[in-house]
Amino acid sequence: MSKICIVFDRLRSEEKLLEKQAIDLGNETKMVDAKITHFDTDSNKQNTDFGDVVLERCISYYRGLHFTACIEFLDVPIINKFSVSSLCGNKMLTSIILKKNNIPTPKTYFSFSADAALENIEKIGYPLIIKPVVGSWGRSVIPLKDRDTADAIIEQRGITDGPLDRIFYLQEVVDRPPRDIRVITVNDRPIAAMYRKSSGGFKTNVALGADPEICDITNEIEDLCAKASKAVGGGILGIDLMEDKKRGLMVHEINNTVEFKGLIKVSKTNIPKEMIEFALDSVRK
Repeated sequence: MSKICIVFDRLRSEEKLLEKQAIDLGNETKMVDAKITHFDTDSNKQNTDFGDVVLERCISYYRGLHFTACIEFLDVPIINKFSVSSLCGNKMLTSIILKKNNIPTPKTYFSFSADAALENIEKIGYPLIIKPVVGSWGRSVIPLKDRDTADAIIEQRGITDGPLDRIFYLQEVVDRPPRDIRVITVNDRPIAAMYRKSSGGFKTNVALGADPEICDITNEIEDLCAKASKAVGGGILGIDLMEDKKRGLMVHEINNTVEFKGLIKVSKTNIPKEMIEFALDSVRK
């Protein structure tokens, strides 16, 4: 019997399903709220109790990332690793690693000041998509259809002026059906996939109301997602694909702490079981 620690900062249905599955498989579990957990430089594996393996499930990217660093400091196995989390949580880093590994991905442009971004936009032409380099659920992902929209968005960033507001991530508009594909991979292997159909706008996030529909995992999807998973370091991932009408499937995002409440509604795969078994296998190795 192993002890699996599930770390969260908001207890959702996914974390409860993972806990139940771990127990059903005969394991002990510990649920840990990251918001009330403490570490220090004298912390070690002997004076803390994070079980045999940790599943990091924080909604907050930065909280989860730094919590992961602390767990790795204790030499406790954690899924996903810090290196994977840091890559997948930043869209710019993800785009770079995908391109470097010859994985089809939308053409993306990077600028590091408002003036440079506007100059770049005018040179490239409209439309474009502007995205925050860190973020989820489609928040602040905005189509730039003209100069007025670009000026307004960039002006707003100048007002908020957070550190990440100074990183401008601009992406081509892919000619695709009004949907994308979410694939969950475990240990570089796709286990379930769904189409996320737009509910009216261009965004396809289930969290924003997009309708999930089962997607068969073709050989093309399997091969592409395996390559993408290996490129970022593997683990448990949510890989998002778009179907470009001329170029075929393209990877546009990889999610480190993947949600699956939408996918379990349409998939026959026992997704939490696959995740727990992978965590257990990582301990046995």
